[in-house]
Amino acid sequence: MSYPQFFQQPFRYLRWASHEKPAIFYSFVIASGGPLSLVIAPPIRRYFNDGPREKIPMTYPIPPGPRKIPEGYDD
Repeated sequence: MSYPQFFQQPFRYLRWASHEKPAIFYSFVIASGGPLSLVIAPPIRRYFNDGPREKIPMTYPIPPGPRKIPEGYDD
């Protein structure tokens, strides 16, 4: 059986692949959404007022004042 070549008949090949090899075809369809989300996601986030995130702290905050030493837990 002859199957269509991608570069000669791309739409016919995609239709053939969706019927004959659905797992491979749909994995490419889903994977193509990754690069598209780089272009589509930021305007959608701005539309829903989802602004930039707070920066992750790189150090533990030091509490003000002297340290309170716990009592009653001596060995």
